[in-house]
Amino acid sequence: MAKISILDIVEDTTVDGPGFRTTIYCAGCPNHCPGCHNPQSWDIGNGHDVDIEDILEVILADPFADVTFSGGDPMFQPEGFTALAIAIRERSGKNIWCYTGCLFEQVLENPAQRALLEQVDVLVDGRFVEALRDEQLRFRGSSNQRIIDVPRSLKEGKAVLMNI
Repeated sequence: MAKISILDIVEDTTVDGPGFRTTIYCAGCPNHCPGCHNPQSWDIGNGHDVDIEDILEVILADPFADVTFSGGDPMFQPEGFTALAIAIRERSGKNIWCYTGCLFEQVLENPAQRALLEQVDVLVDGRFVEALRDEQLRFRGSSNQRIIDVPRSLKEGKAVLMNI
């Protein structure tokens, strides 16, 4: 069974996407954005390896909460998060959001990351930029970050933004 290095699982959060969500905070992020709200996530060694099945059990325990992959940066553990997303899809109708410092266009070019992208509904992309920080924005920290409708974007071949 595959494992993911995570820092925490937070249930019933409302800050990582619409409605109640179960958020998986992964360890490991090479971006090291100045002003990051979660700098302890940068070092993958700060996480602990958890079986995907154990994470799935927590996710499925709440039939009303959707799912968010955050971090750290899930795109740097794409195989594990892809397996988790596929298992979520197979066992529930939950909506999946994924946060990454990578740009949508970069993710498309990386086969492992694209496989994860193809399993999520919404991608919040772009590095956090402290000079563009805006506390009025919903579900993102800086104005350069985009909230992308992944299925529409894959169909149209370009990033299609959501109006949230």
